[in-house]
Amino acid sequence: MSDTDSFIEEVTEEVRRDRLFAWMKRYGWIVICAVLVIVGGAAFNEYRKAQITAQTQAFGDAILSALDNDDPEARAAALATVSASGAGAQSLLGLLQSKEQIEAGNLEAAKQVLQSVSDDSEAPIIYRQVASFKLLSLQADDLDLSDRQAGYEALMGGNPNLQILAEEQLALILIEQGNTQEAIAALTRIVQNEQATAGLRRRATQLIVALGGTVPDLADVQSE
Repeated sequence: MSDTDSFIEEVTEEVRRDRLFAWMKRYGWIVICAVLVIVGGAAFNEYRKAQITAQTQAFGDAILSALDNDDPEARAAALATVSASGAGAQSLLGLLQSKEQIEAGNLEAAKQVLQSVSDDSEAPIIYRQVASFKLLSLQADDLDLSDRQAGYEALMGGNPNLQILAEEQLALILIEQGNTQEAIAALTRIVQNEQATAGLRRRATQLIVALGGTVPDLADVQSE
């Protein structure tokens, strides 16, 4: 390389450095701010994750502590003092509380809690459906057949496991209405449903036999 070429290369490199320093002087603060935003955002995200984890653990510990009682009424009272943040946690807490209230014999209090969960539009749909199902069971003596039927039909098409239980209740309503053949058909669908539990299939099978129907797929029905 000649001295001229070397000189030109040095000048070119110097010009590049000058341009870079000028660019950094003019726009460097944007880069710095962007880095600070990224680092700060990541730190805040980690902080939020840690905070949510701590809240979840505290919520779980409070529930376990509340359930660590021998008396269901005491468990229900302890659950009522647990603080829950978010509709999902509040709904779960309500379902647990209603269970203990039912076991303690406080049916009216359980109905109120279940109604509250069922009516909460911000609660996860599965919690609302479970609350509605349990509420319908408690209101069996308060509602006429048509209202109970409409209530269980509203639960169809949601959670598969809950839908099967609703189908069982609808079959029982058909029996109460004297619609024997329709009830047998509904019970047969339950027996043939692969998602039905062994206990549910067994109950359906026993009802089909009691109604004079023919039990399908006996090999699929598990015994005790």
